[in-house]
Amino acid sequence: MNDAARPDVIDTLVPLAPGSAVHALRGQRDKVRDATQGSDEAIFDPALPGLSLGERLRAAQIVAELSGSAVLAAHYAARAARAAHGSHAEHGAPAGPRLQAILTFARLLAVRPVEGDRAALLALPAAGLATPDVVTLAQLIAFVAYQLRVVAGLQALSEALSQAEVQAPRDAAPHAPEEPAAAFVHPAHLPAPGEPLELNGYTSRTLGWKAWLPLQDLATATPEQMEILRTSHPKATSSDYYLTLIQQPRILQERSVVFNAIMYAPGGLSRAERELASTVASRVNGCVYCASVHAQRFEQLARRQDVLAQVFAEPEGAGTNARERAIVQAAIDLTREPARFDASRLRALREAGLTSLEMLDLIHAIAIFAWANRLMLNLGEPV
Repeated sequence: MNDAARPDVIDTLVPLAPGSAVHALRGQRDKVRDATQGSDEAIFDPALPGLSLGERLRAAQIVAELSGSAVLAAHYAARAARAAHGSHAEHGAPAGPRLQAILTFARLLAVRPVEGDRAALLALPAAGLATPDVVTLAQLIAFVAYQLRVVAGLQALSEALSQAEVQAPRDAAPHAPEEPAAAFVHPAHLPAPGEPLELNGYTSRTLGWKAWLPLQDLATATPEQMEILRTSHPKATSSDYYLTLIQQPRILQERSVVFNAIMYAPGGLSRAERELASTVASRVNGCVYCASVHAQRFEQLARRQDVLAQVFAEPEGAGTNARERAIVQAAIDLTREPARFDASRLRALREAGLTSLEMLDLIHAIAIFAWANRLMLNLGEPV
């Protein structure tokens, strides 16, 4: 199927008509758009071995329902109904302890991923799931958490554009003037510049991460797996995280494209502001590992820790100026309550000078950490 004829789940659900302002805006981030759709196709491929299509769709429906995304819950319910009536019996979702274990894990991670732990994860192998099947389920739950936040953010942006609360992307507004900054006085409770921040159980120092599942043995990895590891991250072949996820290579490949396109695309929202939004989302979700990585990157880019100390202490109200406060609050809102994220949540961003493309980048940066945090919190632990 060529790209012009390829159906796009997010465009359909928002909905976004071809030629509309937000549809055109998504086109400016086509790598994110295409790999997001590619992730959907990989995770819900009927030919994927292990979890049945019915099991996967029921888990996705549960995540959407508990997150308050009526449109996505209805979408997955309809897909599950079609799968149940399909010609292949294995596409169904048979009742029993296995399905109950799958849905219990989905419920646990949907809204409060920090509550997932090693015991919750290892209940899945105990119910008969092979390691690659557990990886599929973890990726699925995390992907739907991301997907529903992208839908909610695009619905809000589309509504705001139709209300003329923000300008269309071709009429990008200049940044609003920054608030006058007082002379910086280094807070007594912060470490000296360049030293790690340690506050309230969060840190900007470098942490390790250890998986709770068996890792892919590189000696038995396929050429496809080795190529995906090589293109995913420079240190993927020595990382527990990537050696866990590579056990479903196609899903990891699409996810890596999504992540890199969101965090490193040129133009739009600054790299530092993407890292700040990622840190806030990770702090709200309770992911100490992701918060440490992206706080460190923010500090490297912005050369300051002041807002990080505020976020680690209490995200609500954090920010050193109106623009930062608007970014932080949007990250809190879309992370905690995607079902309530509407055009009103974008007003402060626009008033602080963010363009439509910057807002799209912000939505993506927040949403991708609904995905990243769930993997880091629920497949292993920081060390």
